[in-house]
Amino acid sequence: MRTICLTVALALVACLGYAQDEKGALTSFYEKNTVLNFNDGQSLAGEIQQPTKFDPNFHIYLCFGQSNMEGNARIEEQDRQNLNTRFKMMAAVDFKRTGREKGKWYVAVPPLCRENNGLTPADYFGRTMVEKTPENISIGVINVAVGGCSIDLFDEDKSQAYIAKSAGWLQGFCKEYDNHPYQRLIEMAKLAQKHGVIKGILLHQGCTDNGQQDWPQRVKVIYERMLNDLGLEAEACPLLVGELMSQQENGACEMHNTVIATMPLVIPTAYVVPSLGCKGNFDHLHFTAEGYRELGRRYAEVMLRAEKISEALTGGKKAKKSKKK
Repeated sequence: MRTICLTVALALVACLGYAQDEKGALTSFYEKNTVLNFNDGQSLAGEIQQPTKFDPNFHIYLCFGQSNMEGNARIEEQDRQNLNTRFKMMAAVDFKRTGREKGKWYVAVPPLCRENNGLTPADYFGRTMVEKTPENISIGVINVAVGGCSIDLFDEDKSQAYIAKSAGWLQGFCKEYDNHPYQRLIEMAKLAQKHGVIKGILLHQGCTDNGQQDWPQRVKVIYERMLNDLGLEAEACPLLVGELMSQQENGACEMHNTVIATMPLVIPTAYVVPSLGCKGNFDHLHFTAEGYRELGRRYAEVMLRAEKISEALTGGKKAKKSKKK
């Protein structure tokens, strides 16, 4: 029952926005329930030997967004089984219970974002990429996401003012990233570039900014800053943007999918990942575990197509490695 109530609250917050809830019951709920446990505390560390040199066959993907990217479905036993060690995650925060340390690589046993989160599209994105790529290729993900946030949280010019006016529970999430989620993602990405090549960026966000027509331009600012900060070329690092829960699933924020559809017009190297047919939760905002698995597979399918286009655009040249010394 606690999980059901929590999911409903999270859904309502994401659609209504913070200004409407700064002093309301939902904020009080989050203040009283600061530990959001979607995984029953059963999460293995997945320890591996840390890489010591650069490997061009280690392909790394950055993931960011709000609660659907963070992980909002309970992790099931099947999600912990048959994990290929070629699929890895870098912890962006310390996982105190399981011993994962920030900045280190692990086999991608869920959860991938923070230890109290659940299943995310990144889980089955990585599994599918491993299945669809040669055995000499390893896949790594870095996931920095904050449930309920606006895209403005990842804009360094706006993030501090945004955090300051946000509800206490969201401020609590941000503290896990030292109040700079974007900087934490870049910090981890630069570490990762010592060991592999960043091949793409995955975004799932929009409920809090539902229907806002300037959203693509705001995403563009963040994407271009990421590329600049990491020394990457857009043609070699596509941006994948996942749709929100579809109208067919009675998605509460499905109107934002019409905004997401314009992303390739604003960012030529952006690709839309469709959500039609991905099962939604009863809160009409988040996907079920089954829905996240399917959505993750679709992210992988779109990424594989995007990478073929990238290879054609770059003439087969390798993406900038930007190895940090």
